[in-house]
Order: sequence, then structure tokens, then C-alpha cells
Amino acid sequence: MTHENKPENIMATITIRNLDESLKQQLRIEAAKNGHSMEEEMRRILKRSLAHRRIRKGVGSAIHQLFAKAGNSEIPIPERSTHRDLPDFGEDS
Repeated sequence: MTHENKPENIMATITIRNLDESLKQQLRIEAAKNGHSMEEEMRRILKRSLAHRRIRKGVGSAIHQLFAKAGNSEIPIPERSTHRDLPDFGEDS
């Protein structure tokens, strides 16, 4: 496998259909102002747009991270008894 064909070097291709002509024209103008192709301009726009977004964690992960800083986050689980008396919901009680 050559360097160019390694999985980490493979780039995806995206086709954008039904792109408004005025938006395409704006992209063409911005690309020309910045001295590169429309394709490169689009890559840069996508990268800038998505670079600041963080992947959100679930609530459980956020709680775990918050309390992990306090240390000793392991809570002992008490042993359960095998039998307990059932409550009496009778009217005569």
C-alpha cells in the first residue's frame, strides 16, 4: 500500500445539489478574493464552521466527569437481604 492509499490519507467527496446560483456566485467571488479555488474555499468555510463545535456528551458522562474530580467516586453497594415483609394494604389496618 503506497502512502497515498493509506486509510488516513483517503479524502471524502461531497456533491452539493440544488445550490442556489447566487450562493455559488458568492462562493466564487470569495474564493477569488482569497486566491484559491471554490473547492478550497468551501473546505475552509466548512472547517471554520465546524471547528468550534464540541461533541456533546451525555448527562451521565457530564455528571461522572464533575464528580470524578472530587475523588473516591466509587460508592459501595450494600448487600441485599433475601427476604423482607410485604406491606399490608388491607382496610382493617
